Amino acid sequence: MTRDPRHHSRAITEGVGRAPARAMLKAIGFTDEDLSRPIIGVANTWTETMPCNFHLRRLAAKVKEGIRAAGGTPMEFNTISVSDGVTMGTDGMRASLVSREVIADSIELMCRGHMFDGVVALVGCDKTLPAAAMALLRLDLPSLVLYGGSIAPGCYEGRDVTIQDVFEAVGAVSAGKMSPKALSELENVACPGAGACGGQYTANTMALAIELLGLTPVGYTTIPAEAPGKEEASVAVGGLIMQLLQRGARPRDIVTRVSFENAIAAVAATGGSTNAVLHLLALAREVGVPLSLADFDRVSRRTALLADLKPGGRFAAVDMDRAGGVPLLAQRMLAGGFLEGSARTIDGRTWTEHAAGATETAGQRVIRPLSEPIRSTGGLVILSGNLAPEGCVVKMSGHERPYHRGPARVFEREEDAFAAVQERRIRPGDVVVIRYEGPRGGPGMREMLGVTAALVGQGLGDSVALLTDGRFSGATRGLMVGHVAPEAAVGGPIAAVRDGDIITIDAEARQLSVALSPSELSERLRGFRPPPPRFSSGVFAKYAALVSSAAEGAVTRPPPLPPRSP
Repeated sequence: MTRDPRHHSRAITEGVGRAPARAMLKAIGFTDEDLSRPIIGVANTWTETMPCNFHLRRLAAKVKEGIRAAGGTPMEFNTISVSDGVTMGTDGMRASLVSREVIADSIELMCRGHMFDGVVALVGCDKTLPAAAMALLRLDLPSLVLYGGSIAPGCYEGRDVTIQDVFEAVGAVSAGKMSPKALSELENVACPGAGACGGQYTANTMALAIELLGLTPVGYTTIPAEAPGKEEASVAVGGLIMQLLQRGARPRDIVTRVSFENAIAAVAATGGSTNAVLHLLALAREVGVPLSLADFDRVSRRTALLADLKPGGRFAAVDMDRAGGVPLLAQRMLAGGFLEGSARTIDGRTWTEHAAGATETAGQRVIRPLSEPIRSTGGLVILSGNLAPEGCVVKMSGHERPYHRGPARVFEREEDAFAAVQERRIRPGDVVVIRYEGPRGGPGMREMLGVTAALVGQGLGDSVALLTDGRFSGATRGLMVGHVAPEAAVGGPIAAVRDGDIITIDAEARQLSVALSPSELSERLRGFRPPPPRFSSGVFAKYAALVSSAAEGAVTRPPPLPPRSP
């Protein structure tokens, strides 16, 4: 039986009874011919609040051009986006992870409400990527996620720089290693145009992961934001979405357990952001694929770290595209046995087929040969122990020491820790503990890049460790442990830690522990009372009431139904 490509939109546009709907659509320029075609929703996360999404209007216009040329009618709509980089270190950062749920819900609502036949979602900054993918997996319509691409690196004193360098320079200024004037000069050149932060930070990490899941046209992700080829590729996407519609190809046909393992392996092989753990757990939940923290550790252990990308490496994200892009990475991973080549991408081809067409730029050093990995195991490491019974995450991108033991310096919020760093109160050997910043306690699980970058900028990156029930930016480097679960706000053991307690981080043994006996921990937690919630109404209060543990992806879920009476 032939699939009707207008299966959904007919209910909106066809028949005598739909004359009022057609009249309203004609008011904004749609014609009878337009409304007789399949209708494709174009979800746009464009905003003027950051460079990451600023150019998406231009790309959306090209996508719509391609849809029209291929016989469809595009209808563009917008949703929100919160900049991690701009809000970092402020109360505004609490909105970042919360926005993932709002974006996913808003795309789902628009597509269900207007009964689109297919969807293309344009994304940029960190949370827009998993949010769009979550929505498309819920809807299971013919659909694609399109990443706006990386910003070009800036140039400062003859070297490539990214926003990571600016964050670290803040610490260097406080340590007297850099002048305020030099910081201003760096600030003025670090971000030279549109595009998402330019290393293997969260946006580029999640764009790679979603491409490996099969939801993005292969090769589109790494085309830089302002490269001429981005517009041409966006027009081609219009034709691809119409092909998917004709075939009835849906995300859930592509996204499987194997796809998730491939995505995890790609993150591990490129030293990607620990935020991928949260987001891939959330995406797996949308399709009912069992996925746990243990899976991330298992896949990372068997995957070599091959890409020499910032924040731990030398190269910016645009360099990966120049080297050969995702097809070259897939080729290396297949050869090493790190990737399952039979998994299919959204165009119906396998990763083995895409990898066979890879072109490597002569002399490139971004994606290492299998004989010269940066590490023999991947960048994601999952720890557990008496401080994190549900687990926690640390990124080992090739340069971090695997072991640290030292006294705790405990802070109840990020701002207090940042002040202590700026005032030079953190000493070599310390373990900075920042708590009540988890999904519920924050609420919103803020990233700690301001603190971690300031420590690195002061020269303490190799002698101080940090752990938190919050999370980290993809630009974080050093021995930094995040997503500690259970979080302090629900009485997790991190709530019991006091200044001076000896904490051990042992990445090779996969352990995070405090030198307290079980009875001492229990005694400290007896009668635990969390601090009053920071918000008693509005979106943050709703989020705190509904959000799950970081070990489950920090997803929101309805409260359990009361038991039925007999």
